[in-house]
Amino acid sequence: MSETASTTHGVLAGAQHEHPPYQRHHFSSVAQQFDASNFAMWLFLLTEIMFFGGLFTSYLIMRNWYYPAFVAGSHQLSIFLGTTMTAVLIISSFTMAMAVWCAETGRKRDLILSLSLTLLLGVVFLCLKGFEWHGEWVEYHVPGLRFSVENFVNPASDPQVFKEYHDKPLATDMAENVGQYFFLYFVMTGMHALHMIIGVSVLTFMILRARAGDYTSGHVTFVENFGLYWHFVDIVWIFLFPLLYLISRHS
Repeated sequence: MSETASTTHGVLAGAQHEHPPYQRHHFSSVAQQFDASNFAMWLFLLTEIMFFGGLFTSYLIMRNWYYPAFVAGSHQLSIFLGTTMTAVLIISSFTMAMAVWCAETGRKRDLILSLSLTLLLGVVFLCLKGFEWHGEWVEYHVPGLRFSVENFVNPASDPQVFKEYHDKPLATDMAENVGQYFFLYFVMTGMHALHMIIGVSVLTFMILRARAGDYTSGHVTFVENFGLYWHFVDIVWIFLFPLLYLISRHS
């Protein structure tokens, strides 16, 4: 009986020893670990979709109620900055996809380069967003902290919007409710920026791990799952850009 138990223990020890170092002990195989991690990531992204979905729904309802105010508020934003930030994020999605490919093909040097470029583009986006927020602060566009209704009923602020709305019954409501637009603007872009900050922090960690030789020895699950997260954050911005910046931006 003792000999049988000893043999069984030896077999189990040998099987455990054959596990790759990145396989957790509670998974029977690497494939099972990948499926579980991938499912958990998609479940997390589902909760994120529900969260941002609530924000988008609130935005669409308020836009329908106070459309002239949202048009006036949108005209205060810079399309050039919004377009630049959009281009930066689209390029960062490409570099992140390249990082996943480099991890899958075992290209350590290219993996570090791709992750570093993604990190750089993420920082550039945050700097541009911070510059834009500073402009809104200077122009008294921050509800509850630094906001001026007069800016939106003054022809010097936006002659086109003033000419269209100042003599209509909705002019007063437009001036009062334009703060609703900027409240949603700061909430939605602020939550997006928070996700970007988290992504940039994780990228820094990943670069350090990649320099140590991780992610190119067969274990690419972390890189692939983070790639899903980064692409999701980029897609959120793809929706934010037209909704916030391009309202009635036509002749």
